[in-house]
Amino acid sequence: MSDDPFALFDDWYAEARASEINDSNAVALATASADGQPSVRMVLLKGHDRRGFVFYTNRQSRKAGDLAENAKAGLLFHWKSLRRQIRIEGTVSWASDAESDAYFASRGRDSQLGAWASDQSRALDTRETFVDRFEAMKARFAGGDVPRPPHWGGYRVSAERIEFWRDGAHRLHERRLFLPDSETGGWTEGLLYP
Repeated sequence: MSDDPFALFDDWYAEARASEINDSNAVALATASADGQPSVRMVLLKGHDRRGFVFYTNRQSRKAGDLAENAKAGLLFHWKSLRRQIRIEGTVSWASDAESDAYFASRGRDSQLGAWASDQSRALDTRETFVDRFEAMKARFAGGDVPRPPHWGGYRVSAERIEFWRDGAHRLHERRLFLPDSETGGWTEGLLYP
């Protein structure tokens, strides 16, 4: 097994992409407000490398508000078919405009229009209001490309702690913890009791 947490993540993620039926890139994102109120929701991982793990969202949403107040987050991947999970904790920063533009351009047109139509996390009086806003965006951008809204973009969670959990018989699970090593610039590895 790899002693590099990013290589190990790549291996497990590739297996999950092959075995999970739906949304193998789904990850629980935990944030907390400045006063410590926690919140968790599912997002989709859209990129990862040694710099961190990237997801995209409306930057006026509740999660964005939490991250503006407290730029720390936790991620949890759970792949039931593999009986594995990965926990990542770290500091959050914005992905670059170029990254956000490139990903937004790769989305389906209706998803692009939805990003314009939604006031994510804000109160909505009726479903029809949202549908009407969506239709208005269709008309606004008819016949042309849909640009990325200025309030929409990517976030990168730069790992400061990575834990790999593998199911074991009789709850004798395996937990491997990786922490940054400031002396070597690499990572140290240890085990945790399950």
